[in-house]
Amino acid sequence: MKKFLVNSLTVFALAFVTLFGSLGATAEATATKNDDLIIINKHYNKLIYYHNGYVEMIEPVATGKSWEKTPVGHFKIVNKIKNRPYYTGHIPGGDPRNPLGKRWLGLNANGTNGDTYAIHGNANESSIGKYVSQGCVRMHNASIEKLYDKVQVGTPVKITNSPKSFQELAKIYGYKFKGYNTK
Repeated sequence: MKKFLVNSLTVFALAFVTLFGSLGATAEATATKNDDLIIINKHYNKLIYYHNGYVEMIEPVATGKSWEKTPVGHFKIVNKIKNRPYYTGHIPGGDPRNPLGKRWLGLNANGTNGDTYAIHGNANESSIGKYVSQGCVRMHNASIEKLYDKVQVGTPVKITNSPKSFQELAKIYGYKFKGYNTK
């Protein structure tokens, strides 16, 4: 009886892992089923968004006021938040003084869960194109709202500091660039 119970629990555990493991993989595949990529190049303070091989957006951004502030590496968008409050300054989401703007695309940079680093809007449009942030990537509010509507959780984000073109970087990252979306 004891051996039967142990075998039954083992079968149940394997079935549970198989079932929920495949559900997790399905959710991940659904979240990233299209062929998207965001590259942020701190060298030029520009962001490019590729969708299914085509350039959808090229936008100026603001990045960290010093080299180490905005991390370089391979990340993913792990959350999307509308009107995120600015907790440090006790400023509610949606308030025009909120330095995070109206959209937040959280990144899993440096082992975080999308609550520390992000691509987001701002309350100072003149900061775009400069090295001024505490580590996040700032965009014009109209641009981040447009990007927010296009990207999915799971979209890969590559942050670099390189004199290379976006097409060269896309190739380095294994992305198949097809051209520019002329819509």
